[in-house]
Parts: sequence; C-alpha cells; structure tokens
Amino acid sequence: MLRSNSIILRTLDRLFLHKNVLGVQQKRTATNFQDEDFTLEFLENDRKGIAVGTLTRFKTKNAISKSLVKQFKDALEICKNEKKLSVLVLRSSVPGVFCAGADLKERLAMDESDIGPFVASLRQLTVDISDLPIPSIAAVDGVALGGGLEFALSCDLIIASDSAKLGLIETKLAIIPGAGGTQRLPRLIGLSAAKELIFTGRVIDGLEAHKIGVANYVVPQNTEKNAAYLKSLEVADMINSNGPIAIRMAKMAVDKGYGVDLKSGLAYEQAFYAQVIPTKDRVEALKAFKEKRPPKFIGE
Repeated sequence: MLRSNSIILRTLDRLFLHKNVLGVQQKRTATNFQDEDFTLEFLENDRKGIAVGTLTRFKTKNAISKSLVKQFKDALEICKNEKKLSVLVLRSSVPGVFCAGADLKERLAMDESDIGPFVASLRQLTVDISDLPIPSIAAVDGVALGGGLEFALSCDLIIASDSAKLGLIETKLAIIPGAGGTQRLPRLIGLSAAKELIFTGRVIDGLEAHKIGVANYVVPQNTEKNAAYLKSLEVADMINSNGPIAIRMAKMAVDKGYGVDLKSGLAYEQAFYAQVIPTKDRVEALKAFKEKRPPKFIGE
C-alpha cells in the first residue's frame, strides 16, 4: 500500500475540529504544512474507513494550480488502492473558501499552447474523482467557483452551508467551464436551469443550491465555520456503517446504469448484486439480524 508522507497527514493542528470530532488523536508531524496544497488523512477509531481530502492553499484561496492538481491526483490514487476505505470527504481548511477556481496568475503566465493540456489534466482529475470506487462527499463551507464547483460536482454528494457561494463563472472571464461543468450540471439540475447558471455566471448560495438540486443537504453556518464538514462526517458515518463491498457495488450499479435503457441498467444491477452474494459480510449481516446485534463488517 503506497502512502506518501507529503500527502497523508494523520492530523493537523490547523484543522478546525477537536480530536473527539475527528476520531483521531492530535499529533504534530514533521511535514511542512505550508508547502502542501492538498492533504489526505485516514480517520481512525470509530471513523476508520473514512478518508478526508483537504484543500490547503491558504494564500490563494485554494486556487487550482499545477501543483494542486498533481497532489490531488496522487491522493486519489492512494484512495483507489485502499481496500478498507468506504468513503472520501473533500473539504477545505481555508475559512470561508472551498475553492475559488483557477489560479489566474499561473494561468496568465502560461503559453497559449500549454493551457489546453493543463485544462485537460484538470478535466481528467474530475473524472478520477467521479470514478473512485467509493462514494465521495464535497463539504462546501464557503466559496466554490469555477473549477472549485466542478470539483464538488464530480463528487457523489454535495453538502453546503447556507452561506456558501457556488457558481460556474467562466463566461465572465471569456471562457467556458472546462472541467466537466457543462456536462455534470445539466445532468444534475436539468438543461434549462444549467444553461441559465452557465450563461449568466450567476452565483447562488447554499439555500438555492439545495433548492434546485445542486446540494443534497444545506446546513446553517451560524457559529460553526465548518458546518458542512461536520454534516459531511455525519453522512460519512452512515455510509461507513454499511457493508464496504456493498457500498462499492451499489455505486458501480448506479453509475453504470445511469443514462442507459432500463433493461441494460437492470443487467448491471444483476451483475453487481452477484458480487455481494459470496461475501462474508452478507452472512454476518444475516447473523447479526438474527442475534439482534449490530453487524461487524470486515470488507470480505
């Protein structure tokens, strides 16, 4: 199992939460936090099976740079190979910001011939997020614009604070969304509603995002600066309590079956259902039901 100390930080003092919320013990690491654009953390104890990916570019409000894309991709590769992992939560450690979009200073310095390949790599990153074998949750506790919203849209679930600001604002910069926004948003909220948001570049808050179907949950920010993250952990707990193999097969059945005809979709469901029949977890669930106790899943 490949784990890079430059990516994975078990705990960080800069995270907003106390150790009883995260389910891990606080411990300083030798890693220089300021040099990181993205960190990956595997929670422990009652939250073992949950990973947290954190955008950490404080000075640029998590603006999407080459370095951020590279570190994010590396983290996803680690998650893909973690067999005991059940869910990934994507969040920001920058107060009031999820991701402000492209790093315009870096983009301005690029040769025109370099822009296309870089945007292609960013587009592939969002594909990698959506193709993870486990569910992913975007905790949007602030501004999510342009590529930042495209990161969130590539996750399976979005949880937003009521004060969050979300928008595909690329037309205001004389470009178009290039990391999947023109494709994922219409599939989520419908063609006409997506066109209105993309054509105008209008920014919506968390309440409207929930109302039109962009966000699965909206939570009041109040005094909590990470309300969406806390709610994301609650949802992650619910997912994590279920059979790990079943979670993966359910995601594959839904993703593969979406957009095909019903007959083909049912064939996908049958194929993935067959994968859970011989598992030890399925037998354990039946025994636990009979014995009136919580099941103890092992991912086998």
